[in-house]
Amino acid sequence: MESRSVEETERAIPLAVSIESNGVKGRSLTPGDFSAAVESITASFGDPTRREIYWAVRSSDRGLTVSDIAKSVGLHNNVARHHLDKLAAAGHLIVDIQREPKAGRPSKRYRSAKSEIAFEFPARHDDLMGTLLGRALALLPPKEADRLAEEVGHEYGLHLAAEMAPGDAQRSLHSAVATVAETLTSHGFAAHSEGTEGQLRIVSEHCPFGQAAIDHPVLCAIDRGLVRGMLAGLYGETAPELTGSFATGQSACTTLV
Repeated sequence: MESRSVEETERAIPLAVSIESNGVKGRSLTPGDFSAAVESITASFGDPTRREIYWAVRSSDRGLTVSDIAKSVGLHNNVARHHLDKLAAAGHLIVDIQREPKAGRPSKRYRSAKSEIAFEFPARHDDLMGTLLGRALALLPPKEADRLAEEVGHEYGLHLAAEMAPGDAQRSLHSAVATVAETLTSHGFAAHSEGTEGQLRIVSEHCPFGQAAIDHPVLCAIDRGLVRGMLAGLYGETAPELTGSFATGQSACTTLV
């Protein structure tokens, strides 16, 4: 496989990036939207090595293994795997599991998930779908709506965790929480992890649901389920608790783990 320098990769990647700077119809771009979009793309492609790895995978028709990438870029397998899993968690790569005929660890092959990298303002924001989902949940009894919303988030969280590291060994809770926060940032939440006095928390400074989450607070249960699902796949069962949200007038959404 032809090798590219980091400089060549950085010049080439913008050709694959679609930048949309228009606000949602009827609503102008806000500083929060802009920051979330920048943090989302930076979380995935802020590292030059990760950009080079993405371009190598994107240029392959069949996808590449960790070993392929490590040799191409000149990295240790574990370092290459770390970057590949981050890209998979953000939805830029797809992981295919290949079971070997003989007993042993399944082989993973990474391939590009889509032809373009969407860099939109606001990041992954869809007022219409959020409002529709909120109104649909409002037709159910409150407890049932909350349970269903969290269940949907949990299932998607498990899916994201599997995309990050299917079949890999579990991580420490601290490492898993940090990975969840980074993954949420890649999906437009502008999140970071904190740890004080033995308590871990994830703080999200932007909500992709926007106004819909304020009008329909039950949507916050999706976020709680998303965190719980990802942690279940990366670490084990936990009971995340949402202690503050935009819907309750806070300046950020805080989830205690």
